[in-house]
Amino acid sequence: MLGWFGLEDDAPPGEGDRILARLSVRLADAGLRVAGAIQRNTDLGTDCACDMDVLVIGEEDAPVRISQSLGGGSTGCRLDPGALEAAAVRVAARMAGAELLILPKFGRQEAAGRGFRSVIAQAVADGIPVLLHVPPEQRAAWADFCGGMGQRLPPKALEDWCLDQAAGVR
Repeated sequence: MLGWFGLEDDAPPGEGDRILARLSVRLADAGLRVAGAIQRNTDLGTDCACDMDVLVIGEEDAPVRISQSLGGGSTGCRLDPGALEAAAVRVAARMAGAELLILPKFGRQEAAGRGFRSVIAQAVADGIPVLLHVPPEQRAAWADFCGGMGQRLPPKALEDWCLDQAAGVR
């Protein structure tokens, strides 16, 4: 009930986000009740000094900016953890009746027990299948969190997995 995918190290920046964005549209067009969020990065460069927004599915016209400007010369993480938590609260409020939950990724915040981690746990408790991207650097934390319940999927199999899982919820 926990589906995840990883990408090769040479995948273009933001590719996981683009895969999930396209998939969420196809699934909604197929009639699935999809909840969750998609991350959209703008001004992607090789150093990923980009603006990061989370689009809550069903509220795409009100993105949550999860990056913050730290000023020139800054080397710290640009993620705004408070904004990420606010996005997680909005996603949790929209999960009732969902057949599938799509989340951007299991990242550093989730590995540390924050971000979308409680949303993932609630979806599992409610019997809602979850699909997300797990970057290589978070795979050990993901394995600890999901305790063997996660199923790694090749990107080409995501849509079929989602449709199969949602059929089990209906």
